[in-house]
Amino acid sequence: MRSVAVFLALAFGLSWLVALPLWLGDGLTSPFFGLIALLMMATPAVAALVVVFFVEKPARRAHALGLWPLGRPGRFLGYLALAIVVPVALILAALPIGALLGLYPADFLGFSGFQAVTDAQLEAAGAPALPFPIGVLVALQFVNVLIGAFLNLIPALGEELGWRGWLLPKLLPLGVLPAILLSGVIWGLWHAPLVLLGYNYPLAPGWLGVVMMCGMCILIGAVFSWLRLRSGSVWAPALAHGAFNAAAGFSIVFVAAGEVLDTTQATVLGWSGWIVPLVLVVVLALTGQFAPREVAPAQESDAVEPRA
Repeated sequence: MRSVAVFLALAFGLSWLVALPLWLGDGLTSPFFGLIALLMMATPAVAALVVVFFVEKPARRAHALGLWPLGRPGRFLGYLALAIVVPVALILAALPIGALLGLYPADFLGFSGFQAVTDAQLEAAGAPALPFPIGVLVALQFVNVLIGAFLNLIPALGEELGWRGWLLPKLLPLGVLPAILLSGVIWGLWHAPLVLLGYNYPLAPGWLGVVMMCGMCILIGAVFSWLRLRSGSVWAPALAHGAFNAAAGFSIVFVAAGEVLDTTQATVLGWSGWIVPLVLVVVLALTGQFAPREVAPAQESDAVEPRA
């Protein structure tokens, strides 16, 4: 479909354009990395908005983007709650599984790695040592994740408006499962400008990092797609994306001090962290939970009816 091609060209082209200063400069050590990463997250939304407003021009533009309708309040709020709980649970579950397999060097009791990082940060800032046990700070991380899920909602919406808000429904004529698989691969490849610089997979060669990112995005993207298809809107996957990003730091909270963490092997980024999401996705598929409840209608004349 022409609109999908335009969307992908814009989303990928803009992401590389935004990341170009990192490639021409200091890479991930650039002082502007945070700002560039934030701007890059907005590129799928920009692509979706351009396609909806200037290419397709549907009558119900908010509906085409998944912004509206919200459905019944109880159902909508229920999926928002799941959007916070499920991604955090998947990130946390990856850590003991990785530890059991000998892939994640964990310290679940002493939090030695987190203690070392915290002490280094306080020393660099010229601040005194923590006046309370490190366990208290660990407990506060769970509160921070809840707050961070909502703080991250807007930047996460920059991605989800494109990937699950607009693109996923457009791919449904291919079938629900192929659409989820293809959108996950696209989402993973879109991260290439940063992953090839060492982002998320600093110990792996660039090509392997991109492959691993695609694998993670297929599984986590399937969970986000479930929230999109069953809630009928983009808000639940956007909040889930925000919660996922907010909880990503738990891998540092529970790691042992002085150990090397290979993210191709451990955490939700690595293959051992994909076990629980894979089980969840299989259960959702077998129980028919990927059947769309309400999606944006196709706007192009060559669209066909979705098939499972």
